[in-house]
Amino acid sequence: MPVAATNPSKNGRLRLGTRGSRLALRQAEAFGADLATRHPGLEVEIVPIRTSGDLGRRETLGAFVRELQEAVRRGDVDCALHCLKDLPTRDAEGLTLAATLPREDPRDAAIVRGDGWSALIPGARVGTGSVRRQAQIRAMRSELSCAPLTGNVDTRLGKLVQGEYEAIVLAMAGLIRLGLAGAWDRSPYAALRLEPFAETEMLPAPGQGLLVAEAREADEATHRLLAPLGDVQADRCARAERAFLHAFGGGCSLPVGGLARVREGRIVLRGRVISPDGARRVEDETSFDLETPEAGGAALAEMLLGRGARELLA
Repeated sequence: MPVAATNPSKNGRLRLGTRGSRLALRQAEAFGADLATRHPGLEVEIVPIRTSGDLGRRETLGAFVRELQEAVRRGDVDCALHCLKDLPTRDAEGLTLAATLPREDPRDAAIVRGDGWSALIPGARVGTGSVRRQAQIRAMRSELSCAPLTGNVDTRLGKLVQGEYEAIVLAMAGLIRLGLAGAWDRSPYAALRLEPFAETEMLPAPGQGLLVAEAREADEATHRLLAPLGDVQADRCARAERAFLHAFGGGCSLPVGGLARVREGRIVLRGRVISPDGARRVEDETSFDLETPEAGGAALAEMLLGRGARELLA
């Protein structure tokens, strides 16, 4: 899948690894097109790679990124594009995040059959594979029934259309990047209702809405190509959120939400830890300097751990 675009420092070609889902390919194509604009003449080759997570083996940390990282490390591709929330909270050996892209809408959204989220009756099945989303759904609507849901975006929406669930929860970022959210009434899912959650109702996963490009630490030529696509504020927020999550053990299987934003030249980070049944939570917000994102994220985590978060996670 070549994207017309080069720089003599990479001999006119860059190989970009990505998962093979429609969303992942759409993201990679947009990223490649941006590279092409910034480096006229560069040919970007998109290389789809199947991960353990794509094959259904999702029980281990990094299931959706490990094979991509191995391909970068071996030199099969020059870099890989990831959703940040899929990455472990520490850089893989020999690799580093070379560019953090500007953030898309980080919110979660309910997609609902019938008259909408508030009209769901007790016992209605809400599909999500996320412990964090399940816990916050139970906190909002304890009478609803959370049910496991896997697959790519189209698969999940298809299961909702077929009546396996009354509602499902997805990330707004993916719906926007697929071109669905902005044209919902003209999409194949127009009969469903799309209702984004307020962040006070459902705090996103750390890293949600962020895409990052990962490259070999020593590959200076690739770093030079990727650097212009990076967004400084998104990078600082990503670092704060990763440090916050790392303090709880890392991974996307924890009932932990975290979202950082830059306001008036400082990072403002809100974090939430909620019991899996949704009955108890600890949360708070703090602000810190742009140059100390890791320290700020870790400090908020320690604050919540000291107020009972460890017991909720246990």
